[in-house]
Amino acid sequence: MLIGRILQGKGTDVATVHPDATVTDLLVILAERNIGAVVVSEDGSSIAGIVSERDVVRRLHDRGGGVLTAPVSSIMTTEVRTCPPTANVDDLRQTMTTHRIRHVPVVDGERLAGIVSIGDVVKSSIESLENEKAYLVDYLQR
Repeated sequence: MLIGRILQGKGTDVATVHPDATVTDLLVILAERNIGAVVVSEDGSSIAGIVSERDVVRRLHDRGGGVLTAPVSSIMTTEVRTCPPTANVDDLRQTMTTHRIRHVPVVDGERLAGIVSIGDVVKSSIESLENEKAYLVDYLQR
């Protein structure tokens, strides 16, 4: 299965935040949308970084409460692993597991086209296995 198929099911909407927004602004987005990570973008289609709940918690631990008024750019991950819609789900699952990444932006050319989480990838793998099982059960019952 390809990543683009996951996006067909879940949609291509991606929460973004401007690098100059405060960490408190970021927390509002995370809470209101019930998500774990946001792409940091100047224009909503390019990727400057990614920031997650974990990043916030770690910086709160390191720097204290003052981090809440700091810009998102001061806590974001700047080396962002991305994938195209044509990427194979199994390959991405392996990459995410190996590098302990929970969210991967999907890019089509240079443009942000979606985002997938490890939950999305695992869900698609489970669905694929269930379909294979149903096929095999049907085959054996003939």
